[in-house]
Amino acid sequence: MKFIKQRAGWLVLGTLVFYLLFVVQWVPLWVPTLSAWVSNMAMWRTLPKGARRQVSILMGIGVVALVFAASKGILMTWQQILSVNIPLLAMFVAVSFLDLTSSKDLKRPLPQGVRAILNTAFGVHLLGAVINLSVVMVFADRIKGAVNLTNSQQFILTRCFSAGAWWSPFFVATGVAITFAPGMEWQETLIPGVAMGVMATLISSFDAYRSDDKTFHGYPIQLESLIIPVFLAVSVIIFHFLFPSTSILVLICLLSPTAAILFMNAKPRRRILYHFVDHKLPQIGSQFALFLGAGVFSNGIAAIIFCYPEFFDLHHFHFNGWMFSWVLAGMILASYIGIHPLVSVAIISPMLLPLEPNPTQLGFLFLSGWAISAGSSALTGLGLLMSSRYGISAKSIMANSWHYAVIMWLLCSLTNGLFLVIG
Repeated sequence: MKFIKQRAGWLVLGTLVFYLLFVVQWVPLWVPTLSAWVSNMAMWRTLPKGARRQVSILMGIGVVALVFAASKGILMTWQQILSVNIPLLAMFVAVSFLDLTSSKDLKRPLPQGVRAILNTAFGVHLLGAVINLSVVMVFADRIKGAVNLTNSQQFILTRCFSAGAWWSPFFVATGVAITFAPGMEWQETLIPGVAMGVMATLISSFDAYRSDDKTFHGYPIQLESLIIPVFLAVSVIIFHFLFPSTSILVLICLLSPTAAILFMNAKPRRRILYHFVDHKLPQIGSQFALFLGAGVFSNGIAAIIFCYPEFFDLHHFHFNGWMFSWVLAGMILASYIGIHPLVSVAIISPMLLPLEPNPTQLGFLFLSGWAISAGSSALTGLGLLMSSRYGISAKSIMANSWHYAVIMWLLCSLTNGLFLVIG
């Protein structure tokens, strides 16, 4: 077991490699599945107690539900139970490689004022949309100085970063939406998603201006920092146009590590890559456990729904703009009591799919729930990071952004109506 723990990073990498080999039908599905679950076992003891407890509860409920459903004659396949989120985990591993391209500028002075607010807001939004969570920590570590982050700095970073979930194919939220809303066309959510991302960033910038117009210390972003996000975004669009049958998930799994290796600054590259696999990849254990646990949980919920379809029968409803709004409100409220957006999606998806909703509209619902929840709740992964690493209390996070959640809920309902219902 000790040997397996020491090779946890390579097992994590194996999930990505074996998934890509499965896509081209060189290995069966059980190979990347086994790699993911063994990785999870190897990293389990390194997870925070809260994460272990949450995942244990999810898996426990899922297993009990599956056993109960089996006693009623409803059997789920092992692929459904154990492998449903393997593509998402492969994508998460691939995107993690982009951490190799981040750099910390410790020499330039911190800018102040309105320009600093806008640079920080759009910088963390654009960079975070591709490089993901590590960008938030790079920005926060740089601008907090010797003291804690201010309220304005906190909500600028969390809201503007999370807003990337609306449109970025590199966010795990996109993979979740594609998985739980079968048939979703990511391209159709791009325009409304970008509109929501821009509005979220501008509203957050205005809030920061009202609070700290001249005293706000921002991140000294440089133009060259945007090269990688632009390169990757253009690459995904071009390759998806050239190979339309290849899913966005697979393209990201291929392009992200490739771009990371091409643009990484540290040398020697081989030694840095080995260090990354050995020491950095095992740090994503919480995400591995959550996604695997959510897969078991969601299939347990689906099995119960199959057992008692009369109790979950929504056929007298229609998935329209009103239902979109109320379900989105429920997802946001659930995040405020500690329910991760992934769990909300796992519960909602099997209940709404029998209504045969527009897959793209359903996917946009999941993206919106993720973006607003992660940007405003203190009990999501990002909120917990702000509390544990930067000393921002949960009460402050909620107070800073509850009104933002309400505004974005209203705007999102309007955007859904304009782009995906009327359009």
